[in-house]
Amino acid sequence: MVRTIDALQVCADKMKHRRVKRARAIATEACRLAENSDEFIARVRDEVGLELEVVDQETEAQLAVSGCASLLDAKKDWALVFDIGGGSSELVWLDLRELKPGWRVNGRVRVDMQTRIAAWTSLRLGVVTLAEKHGGHVVTSETYEAMVEDVMGELTTFKAQNQLHDEVENDRVHLMGTSGTVTTIAGIHMELPAYDRSRVDGCWMQTGEVRDVSNRLLAMGYEERAAQPCVGSERADLVLAGCAILEAVLRTWPCTRLRVADRGLREGMLANLMAEDGFPEWRRQSRRKPSAD
Repeated sequence: MVRTIDALQVCADKMKHRRVKRARAIATEACRLAENSDEFIARVRDEVGLELEVVDQETEAQLAVSGCASLLDAKKDWALVFDIGGGSSELVWLDLRELKPGWRVNGRVRVDMQTRIAAWTSLRLGVVTLAEKHGGHVVTSETYEAMVEDVMGELTTFKAQNQLHDEVENDRVHLMGTSGTVTTIAGIHMELPAYDRSRVDGCWMQTGEVRDVSNRLLAMGYEERAAQPCVGSERADLVLAGCAILEAVLRTWPCTRLRVADRGLREGMLANLMAEDGFPEWRRQSRRKPSAD
């Protein structure tokens, strides 16, 4: 709580410096599960001056979809969007079959993708919870496989409820990942000397390439993972848990391609705020000087 409040104070200072007049601040799985979340929310309000909104799982999934909608491949009939978080992982099936020409203008989405949500689920498994259960510093092949099996077990019901096996087999589905796990894997695959969002966001990866990176990370020790420029010491104990969650998704729905999105909840909140203020995401902005809002 102390570390988070310190980080939020930095955010609040930046917002004050930029004279922000309208904002939305949300909390997700950690605050949904914590018994003392009310105490934490009150401390953030009193000590930092930010009003945190604890959103439910469905809202979190909707925001993730809104944030990455412009990267969807409408040539496919379906997309499975997933967000691997720290305490939970959200998965959303999007039905793209009825998208008409012109659903994007200059890359901007002019369709409310929330209406395209066919099904969603939230797993109480994220990189932190999985690493805490199985360990993150020393991860053997057996440990990694146990993590994958844990996640696949949690996916069983969602898979059974959504019978899309034929669509997956006929290559009518693509995956989209919006989390730090997939962006990290993409950065390593590209052998970037430092993480570069402009190169990672929107890139496509073959599932074989994803697995190659996961296997490389599994073969490394903790210090080697920490030395990776797209991993670092702060995520070296969590990255393999993320890989295991992703591997479980790939085994459950063996699609051929994955699109990587370095965007998600924050971009979804921004798009919604813009729409509420009369500036839909697809509309071109005017050339006037932007206000402090």
